[in-house]
Amino acid sequence: MTDGTDVALIVAKGTDMALCEIHFPAPSLGKQCCMNVILPDGKGPFGVLYLLHGLSDDYSTWVRRSNIERHAAQSNLIVVMPDGDRSWYCNWPGPVGQAYEDHIVKDVVGFIDRTFHTIAHGRSRAIAGLSMGGYGAIMLAMRHSGMFSVAASHSGAVGFAHSPALSRQDVHRLAIPLPPNEYDCYRLATKCAKAGVKLNLRLDCGTEDFLIEENRLFVAHLRRLGLKHEYQEYGGAHNWDYWDLHICDTLSFVTERLKKK
Repeated sequence: MTDGTDVALIVAKGTDMALCEIHFPAPSLGKQCCMNVILPDGKGPFGVLYLLHGLSDDYSTWVRRSNIERHAAQSNLIVVMPDGDRSWYCNWPGPVGQAYEDHIVKDVVGFIDRTFHTIAHGRSRAIAGLSMGGYGAIMLAMRHSGMFSVAASHSGAVGFAHSPALSRQDVHRLAIPLPPNEYDCYRLATKCAKAGVKLNLRLDCGTEDFLIEENRLFVAHLRRLGLKHEYQEYGGAHNWDYWDLHICDTLSFVTERLKKK
């Protein structure tokens, strides 16, 4: 490419998919970034699933720790795995270089739509993730409902930014500097309900996961609001055995609900 973007293409053996590791400029962060992209065989156009990582991970972890390539082979979707650092996918106040919400919705989505044969419309975009990425998927879909029509969370830290000063979890107290009301999924869900926003939401969590009560409380809030959603609990903990199994549920949920044209 001529824009300073470096693309390394690796063809996944034994499947009809290709795995691309992409190094690209990220204006929102003022630096170069990386992402992995799984491409289906064929000319498209394709719907896109943006798949977010957890707090201790990076853009490579879904590929390294799960069988996402094999699972995605039946979906006929482009699957994009961007890097969110430890940002919680928010725009943080302070020095330049922490605008990770903008990075996802502007840099990453914009690059994918310019580079690949996508259906560049919210009705054909989904976003999902695990743990921090589960929170990020629900939060970003609610803040940008015109950009994404489907959102899914595995073991999501969906209570992040909800009364962080009162939280007993140190990781949730990190949200104290964030602008009030902007990144709290509870308040975002209330706004969506009042505005009549239609989103396809799916959440799941393992019954041995330390975030199970956090998920139950948030799902109860969705029920009180009358926001349509699916919620499942399965046996399992906060680990890759659980996520590798249940990403298949998200892929099925997404492929059934995204518009193909």
